[in-house]
Amino acid sequence: MKLKYIHDESSRLDRYLASLQLPELISRNFVEKLISAGNVRVDGKHVKKNHLLQYNDNIEIIVPEPERLKAEPENIPIDIVYEDEYFAVINKQAGINVHPTPGNYNGTIVNAVLYHFGKNLANHDDDLRPGIVHRLDKNTSGLMLIAKDNKTLNLLNNIFSNREIRKYYKAITLGMPRDNEGTISARIGRSAKDRTKMTIRSSGRHAITLYRVEKTYNYFSFMDICLQTGRTHQIRVHLNYINTPILGDEDYGANKFKNILPHNLQKKVKYYVDRHLKRQALHAYKLEFIHPITKKEICFQTDLPYDINNCLNWLESLFIMTDYSS
Repeated sequence: MKLKYIHDESSRLDRYLASLQLPELISRNFVEKLISAGNVRVDGKHVKKNHLLQYNDNIEIIVPEPERLKAEPENIPIDIVYEDEYFAVINKQAGINVHPTPGNYNGTIVNAVLYHFGKNLANHDDDLRPGIVHRLDKNTSGLMLIAKDNKTLNLLNNIFSNREIRKYYKAITLGMPRDNEGTISARIGRSAKDRTKMTIRSSGRHAITLYRVEKTYNYFSFMDICLQTGRTHQIRVHLNYINTPILGDEDYGANKFKNILPHNLQKKVKYYVDRHLKRQALHAYKLEFIHPITKKEICFQTDLPYDINNCLNWLESLFIMTDYSS
């Protein structure tokens, strides 16, 4: 990749490259590693990250091929909710990644399913996603589908693509929506400021989230959520969009913490979230769909995990609870 610096004012090399937001340069940290490794030259010379660019400087960037990762089986306990010869349903714990990534090769759901279901899982032509039909964020818990062969994987993918699966979540949110029941329809795309995050943008992909408030606790809501589409971080982005970010979500809505809670409660709630919840209060509790082979209607459901249930009890002990579920 070759660039020409044509600005009148000088700029640091690392800051300039990060500001371009090129898809090949995924983060400022990645840019700094490229420079340190000698993969960035200015007018043919290796320079440091704080090198000041001048008008008409020629910048040459070499982006190495991504490292080929291979997942290995690991004896990691997983909660298997259902299993037949075609697929399994597992109840993922919070705090565990689904796929291995650079710097995080072990301890993932992929490592676990390779151990428990063997190496003959559906493979996507991708060693890092054996059997994975859909994913959950690291700090989201709940039900996931694992396909045992490529035929089942393709059939399950079609079910997802055709929106023939119903996915339900429970969430504790900071703040209460204007309406106790509603539909959030807003396009979601990659953030231009931070490529690891998603945001509401007109050029994004169509996304629909249905929600229903079950209980409120003065400044908090407990919601039942149904996804009609499956965009990356969809629930987290959509709930933040209507000013009810998920409690404990550090990526979306953390800046609204002080706006929603009165000053005398901010420290108390933050202490509880940091010490006891330790993640976003989001749990995928139910899946409903037609079995791709037997064609029977099936439903899988799991209880709330301890940390979210404990958080609800804590809220009920401190605030006035209003129940809308009946």
